[in-house]
Amino acid sequence: MKLSDFIINDIKPVNNKSKIKDLQMLFNQLTFSHVPVQDDSKTYLGSFSETDAHCCESDKLLSDYRYSFEDFFVRDTTILLDIIEAFAINSTNIMPVLNDRNEYLGYYELNDIIHLLGDSPFFREAGGVLIVEKGINDYSFSELSQIVESNDGKLLGAFISKMNTDLVQITLKIGNSGLNDIIQTFRRYSYNIVSGHEEDGYLENLKERSDYLKKYLNI
Repeated sequence: MKLSDFIINDIKPVNNKSKIKDLQMLFNQLTFSHVPVQDDSKTYLGSFSETDAHCCESDKLLSDYRYSFEDFFVRDTTILLDIIEAFAINSTNIMPVLNDRNEYLGYYELNDIIHLLGDSPFFREAGGVLIVEKGINDYSFSELSQIVESNDGKLLGAFISKMNTDLVQITLKIGNSGLNDIIQTFRRYSYNIVSGHEEDGYLENLKERSDYLKKYLNI
């Protein structure tokens, strides 16, 4: 199924000449954080938030609050990760969809997009999750892949989960292999292991050797 098949068109955009009280009533019937707004020519003008709607004077028109329109949308050709990013940046649960002629086609609903993401191999396929950390100028995704694959692992997905001016953290989903050998190889390449969702045998071995040394010294 194509991503564009999830475009919903059961709610039409509100006309900008509608009264605020009509928008308030609409929000009372819906669970959406925003509602799309268009003019008489059916040009998409932006989206009006429920929070703003309940703070406005009910007898005024939407056009009186043009400055409150939030101009976010995606195209019908936008990829899944960019759609998720648009949802997150704009703190919304509804995302208007326009074509390349800027015509309003409908909207994506956040729950549908989350379910799509959950069906991706990154989440669906069995495997371990590993979070590694390195200097922001010292890592490369080609190196990450090479480390995983050189240990007979299969990289199911990777994304940057945290970043600052000095360090970057990358979350990896790895299949077809245990994480222990991969973790040790990452250490040899000067990556810090932030988290691994399988037992880290390297640390266990260090602990066992430390306990053995303590016992030996106490003899």
